[in-house]
Amino acid sequence: MICLGYDVYVGKTIKGEVDFLASKNGEIKYIQVCYDLSHEETRKREFGAYDTIKDQYPKYVISMNSEDYSINGIKHLNIFDFLMNDEF
Repeated sequence: MICLGYDVYVGKTIKGEVDFLASKNGEIKYIQVCYDLSHEETRKREFGAYDTIKDQYPKYVISMNSEDYSINGIKHLNIFDFLMNDEF
């Protein structure tokens, strides 16, 4: 992200933290990173990190899983798809 011109921070919320907040040209992207989302408890924790963030900036959870766990407007991406994504 930094090599693409983003400023990258750790995001703090009332409930805890979001792994990364990437900012570029006034736009923000929130990013949670997790190795494996196959367990429901893990999905609740990772996607739940966004519960207190009410703005409309894009929110992502990135993992090794190839299944699409996107929910409630939060997009899940496989790590390889994320790394190869030119739109980011």
